Amino acid sequence: MALETLAARYGTPLYVYSTHTLLDHFTKLDSALAPLDHLVCFAVKANSNLGVLRTLAEAGSGFDIVSEGELRRVIAAGGDPTRCVFAGVGKSEREIEFAIRQGIYSFNVESEPEIERIDRVAKRLGCRAPVAVRVNPNVDAHTHAKITTGTYENKFGIAIEQIEAVYARASRRRNIQLRGLQMHIGSQLTEVAPFRQAVEKVAPLARRLHEKYGLEFLSIGGGIGIVYQSALASGDPRWWTASKEAKSILTPATYAATLKPLLQSVGLRILVEPGRFIVGNAGALVTRVEFVKRTGSKNFVIVDAAMNDLIRPAFYDAYHEIVPIRRKAGAMISSDVVGPICESGDYFAKNRPLPKVREGDLIALLSAGAYGAVMSSNYNSRALVAEALVHGDQAELVRERQELEEIWARERVPSWLGRQKAKKRPARGRA
Repeated sequence: MALETLAARYGTPLYVYSTHTLLDHFTKLDSALAPLDHLVCFAVKANSNLGVLRTLAEAGSGFDIVSEGELRRVIAAGGDPTRCVFAGVGKSEREIEFAIRQGIYSFNVESEPEIERIDRVAKRLGCRAPVAVRVNPNVDAHTHAKITTGTYENKFGIAIEQIEAVYARASRRRNIQLRGLQMHIGSQLTEVAPFRQAVEKVAPLARRLHEKYGLEFLSIGGGIGIVYQSALASGDPRWWTASKEAKSILTPATYAATLKPLLQSVGLRILVEPGRFIVGNAGALVTRVEFVKRTGSKNFVIVDAAMNDLIRPAFYDAYHEIVPIRRKAGAMISSDVVGPICESGDYFAKNRPLPKVREGDLIALLSAGAYGAVMSSNYNSRALVAEALVHGDQAELVRERQELEEIWARERVPSWLGRQKAKKRPARGRA
């Protein structure tokens, strides 16, 4: 399915996702973990589109959620709440009650005050709530500071030295069911060593807790990284760039081969919670060149997508490979690819060698399936972009482009400012 065809059909900017890649990545990880008793729980925060969620639900995926909204999305997509684990450090009483009523598999608990809150809500509902305490193993994942989660400098989990005492206290609560143990050390890990180090520390703890409290599962979290830069792209030494040497690229096979021997002796069901690995390289953001502007020694490629559509480069200085939709011959030009938002941080690449492009050309930002559309906003009163899902030779919009009027539809002018005279509504154009 040609991206150019989809851009002509649906307009730009446009997110496009591949069903084939979603299922290929899910199946490879699921198969690699066999014959362990396991469940792959897709991290909904990476991409919460209903079309993506339904695709994975029908493949047998469970789901890792972090809010009531995400749980409702899973249910709306046809996912099974009993195959959902609920993570996050700030669950409200309303969220906890809704999740209990839906029969989720487990809460991944981040603190003792959270255990108290879950116990209180479960008591009010007259039931026992399943929990797994998130252990912080104090393992440095050597990833970007904003997405590391497994050290004592992070807000997540409870220190490994305190876990057994926490379980002892929790076991005395009548409305708490100790169902498992959970950990997660960070995102975009491209080496297996931090995973191995964390599992080696946590596995003996899991065995002891299982013997004492009859736990059902151990979750080792997510975090498997993806390749954001192909071997043909220009070199970049920063953290997000995977090595071009095949031996250092983390695959489901190398991940499973390293961890299965450590996990088989635990005697528990194993949960994994990947997001980016499954959906990251399944998506592209297609955008149109509005202008090409030269300022002194700088060549600016100004496109119709912006940081409100894909914030990762502005937020993390993250790398996305950028390619013209139509192959371009000729010399490469050092370019800044920027959006129309009034912020100097509104860029997708700086000083990137790119083929010469012209106004109206289409370019694609690759590896945009994870933490793209889900982190978008209406900054500068820009409409949320459309999303399309491709299945073989078929494609459909799985989110329509937002109408501009929808942005402020729930806003109100206060009564003390008086009534504005009705104005003729302008004709709707393409947002």
